[in-house]
Amino acid sequence: MPPHVSADRSPAQPPGGGPVDALISQARRLRGGMDAVRRDAQGDTSDPRGRWERALCDLAMRQLNDLDAHLAQLRDGPPPVPAAPSTAPRGSLLSRVGSAEWNLLTDEAAWSGELFRILGRDPAVPPLTLDELPSVVLDEDRPRLTAMVTDCLVDAKPIDGEFRIVRPDGAVRAVHMMGEPVLDADGGTASMWAVLRDVSELRLSQSAVRETRDSLHRHRHRAQTGHRLAVEPQEAALPPWRGFLRLPHRGRPGLDLAAHHLPSSTGTPAGFDWYDAMGLPDGDTLLGAGRLTGRGPEATTGAAMLLGALRGMAMAGARPEQLMTWLDRLLGATGQPSAGSAVCCRYRPATRTLTWAQAGHPAPLLFRGGTGRMLDASDGVRLGTASGASYGQAEETLEPGDLLLLHTETLAPRCGPPRADTAGREGGTATAAHRLLGLAPRFTAARGAQECVRTVVEEFAGTGREDDACVLIARVTS
Repeated sequence: MPPHVSADRSPAQPPGGGPVDALISQARRLRGGMDAVRRDAQGDTSDPRGRWERALCDLAMRQLNDLDAHLAQLRDGPPPVPAAPSTAPRGSLLSRVGSAEWNLLTDEAAWSGELFRILGRDPAVPPLTLDELPSVVLDEDRPRLTAMVTDCLVDAKPIDGEFRIVRPDGAVRAVHMMGEPVLDADGGTASMWAVLRDVSELRLSQSAVRETRDSLHRHRHRAQTGHRLAVEPQEAALPPWRGFLRLPHRGRPGLDLAAHHLPSSTGTPAGFDWYDAMGLPDGDTLLGAGRLTGRGPEATTGAAMLLGALRGMAMAGARPEQLMTWLDRLLGATGQPSAGSAVCCRYRPATRTLTWAQAGHPAPLLFRGGTGRMLDASDGVRLGTASGASYGQAEETLEPGDLLLLHTETLAPRCGPPRADTAGREGGTATAAHRLLGLAPRFTAARGAQECVRTVVEEFAGTGREDDACVLIARVTS
């Protein structure tokens, strides 16, 4: 019998980067050289030595093809996770190889020692005949083996295929078989010769990589779907306007407005951040921004209700302090435990007067003459947190060229120990306000509110926000 051939190598390099690409290039160079050797090894099919040399070349090509495909899979996909426990021993990804010859005239079989080990058979027991071989193959794979053997014996077709066998210890192994008929002097089939290799480790590793990639794809799809379900309703609830807003009943512009919603950088947000601007029947303009706690559809529904109520009450002439009071009572009457923060402003262009109130929200920022400051905060606790809360109101006279900025407290992430800002709040609010006030020179040089919003987006991009945020800018034009 031909000598036993067994291949081993050290564990594969971790996937990704230069080492794997270098291994792939080396495997492909070896495959090219082996292909040339294989072409030179063609010879008499009845010569056992020639058959073995051709089989070694074919096996080497198959090994290199499998190795190339698996390295490419590792490079292009995530690193494999441990496979499910198996009773079979774990070994090299390159396969153990055995050989066999079945004599059709005497019904005898001759196996190499390695084939006994692959199939888990006792070498002291006679090898399985060709008729007995299907008895160790899984039921669903037997038709495949039968078809390959029949094509080989009847039509002299080479065998090249895989099937799974069950060892006596119950372990299931994947076996790849390559074989050919051995012809007698008259051209009839006298025997069938084959080499069999155990490809179980390679298939397990390939399956692990494939399953891990599929799992990551499913996880990414769920995350994208969840984020879309959270973000799309939120975007739909925000005002559809962009750019310049003309006040009704005046025939002349009074405010240049722009706003932007900044999405979370970590996934599904834990709240609903909103902004709003609307021309009112008396010529005033409503400006607002806020945040409602909660996740998913409930937060979106609650915010849509709050925005609708805010607009309705403002249209009815409610002052900012009344808006805060009624919104607080509305949240308390919904029966759903939710809290929120808000700032509402009413701008009167005839006198350039800004009246505003806040409920646990960052105060508006006013930029004038190249510098900025935070407006003096009026009294007001967060919405939905205290029964019978009352809210104060403040007033500011604006000038042409002034720029008013409203933002939600999630614009900048919390970092370091909490510290109070000028409005008496703690956490990330002071950080956001400080950075926004530092943009005053750039706001002065900007050509409009939309350019100012772009400046804010650029400043706070990549800050690792865990939640969404909103910014609204209004520039007094006359």
